[in-house]
Amino acid sequence: MKKDNNAVIYWLLTGCILIFIMVIVGGITRLTHSGLSISNYKLISGTIPPMNEIEWNEAFDLYKQYPEYQKLNYGMSLEEFKDIYFWEWIHRVIGRFIGLVFIIPFIFFLVRKQLSRPTIKKAIILLIMGSFQGFLGWYMVKSGLVDRPDVSHYRLAAHLTTAFLTFAYTFWVALDLMFPNKKQIDKKLRNFIRIGLAVLVIQIIYGAFVAGLDAGWIHNHWPFMNEDKLIHETVYTEQNPTYLNFIEGKSGVQFVHRTLAYIVVIFILAIWYKATRHDLTSWQKKGINSLLVMVVVQFFLGVLTLLLAVPVWLGVLHQIGAFILLSSMTFTLHRFSK
Repeated sequence: MKKDNNAVIYWLLTGCILIFIMVIVGGITRLTHSGLSISNYKLISGTIPPMNEIEWNEAFDLYKQYPEYQKLNYGMSLEEFKDIYFWEWIHRVIGRFIGLVFIIPFIFFLVRKQLSRPTIKKAIILLIMGSFQGFLGWYMVKSGLVDRPDVSHYRLAAHLTTAFLTFAYTFWVALDLMFPNKKQIDKKLRNFIRIGLAVLVIQIIYGAFVAGLDAGWIHNHWPFMNEDKLIHETVYTEQNPTYLNFIEGKSGVQFVHRTLAYIVVIFILAIWYKATRHDLTSWQKKGINSLLVMVVVQFFLGVLTLLLAVPVWLGVLHQIGAFILLSSMTFTLHRFSK
């Protein structure tokens, strides 16, 4: 029996699609402030939502015990609670479904001996990453159930970034199977693309910081932070000591996110320019061209999201853009690495 056949590739790509969907729903959950609507965690029974008025009232009474209701949503109606409950519930259900989609076929392929040894090792890493991602989700929610009616932006960033990296690695493993033949590579160019990927991941982390601190609702101007200021004074005066401004201050975090956007664009333009100096394969051309298109689209979406003060649909679209840009970067790095 042939190992690592097309069925294995389809399985991995299905996982990529499901993670993509989960990130979209996670973005909606965050932007609609729905993430703390379910304050307990039940692995099996939690997949079934409240089915009658009594169960809905019990879920609502539980929500009322925590800071978000007491400090932000006091007086919320049951119908309003149902709206935010839905997004957190569907987010968790998709997470469980991804786990099943990964584990059941993995066991099937393992029993049927359809996985090569390298793929088995990579799949185990994916299993660990996926489990850790689930743990981070609950760890994030717990931070908003104690004193403050919001989750820690550090934990949010860890949860979101792990989702992005899990997707990227799943995609990478699928690409290993789709393109099994090795070729000569330019190590300098490969390493430059690696640096570009690292900068992009840092930008994604700061995007999560902006989301976690609600920093997109201030300084809604571009290219200046205010109508007449390129750098607003609160960038470096909001927190003490000064360095905290750039990891915990709303203005400082937004400033870093703005600045990194320019750096990402410059890096990708440089990657495109350096790559075009080489004799490229068709897939390499597709990779760098997709990078160029997506970074322009994503930069435009970021500016528009800021100017319009983060409407839900545009915030989600901006997150989707980051996801697709990471996909393009992963694909391009793979084509210049293997």
